[in-house]
Amino acid sequence: MNVNTENTLTGDYMVRAMAANQQIRAFAITSRALVDAARSAHNTAPTATAALGRTMTGALMMNQALVKDEDGLLTVQFDGDGPIGGIVATADHRGNVKGYVHYPDTDLPRKADHHLNVGGAVGRGTLTVIRDLDDGTTYNGQVSIHSGEIADDLTHYFVESEQVPTSVGLGVLVNFDRSVRRAGGFLVQLMPGAEDSVLDRLEDNLQHIRYVTEMLEDEMTPEDILAEILKGFDVEITDRMPVQFYCNCNKDRVERALMLVGKEELDSMIAEDHDFSLTCQFCGKQYSFTPADLVKIRAMSR
Repeated sequence: MNVNTENTLTGDYMVRAMAANQQIRAFAITSRALVDAARSAHNTAPTATAALGRTMTGALMMNQALVKDEDGLLTVQFDGDGPIGGIVATADHRGNVKGYVHYPDTDLPRKADHHLNVGGAVGRGTLTVIRDLDDGTTYNGQVSIHSGEIADDLTHYFVESEQVPTSVGLGVLVNFDRSVRRAGGFLVQLMPGAEDSVLDRLEDNLQHIRYVTEMLEDEMTPEDILAEILKGFDVEITDRMPVQFYCNCNKDRVERALMLVGKEELDSMIAEDHDFSLTCQFCGKQYSFTPADLVKIRAMSR
């Protein structure tokens, strides 16, 4: 196997690769810093941190796999009946991702294998994947939540909704002080027309790999993870890109959102005669508006 491990990137980054004479497409990512940034922004408890971190990490790789447009967005939504209430993560094609959970203080006892009980926090319900393309077109795909463990559900989404044989692995380790110790994952797909021998070897490799968190604890890079998953194949690294937790909210966007609430609602807010603070769901940033600001917004609203 020939894997180019030369890498000048530091911090969080994602690798794209092809293998087996273009019959396999693969991605791997290290995402500790961006998951910890989300944890800090939302003050998530450990189970919620793992759920959100896995979803954001998966969304970054799914955007690269499913969205071709440079300005296209991909959003992953888990709407389950578990105590976390729901998870939303949106990734763009430049390596930016943002996300939140409905109930960030969700924390459950660990499972018998000592892993965080993300599946119990998510519960059962629906998984929706939304692609917003450059031309304004939106594609929605929806499947039932299979286990709530995020990676397992994203794997089933590709098989059921996209009809693409795919394996997704995700992991987040949380320290005792709630900071993120490790985070990352992989996404591997068989391309159309892949030979049975390629499928058999890949399936055997996937059956024998360790948990993603174990590979990350051994300080394996995304290149190392792909080398382990794609053992026995020639692998070509085709791209590397930095990834980060980033929200594009600003006061102008919030003002435009306020214009849409209607003049009656704005009149009610103005009548209360005090400052209002609105918080961005995705990053936790607060925007403050005085009664005078609200009067100006009302004048501009329809």
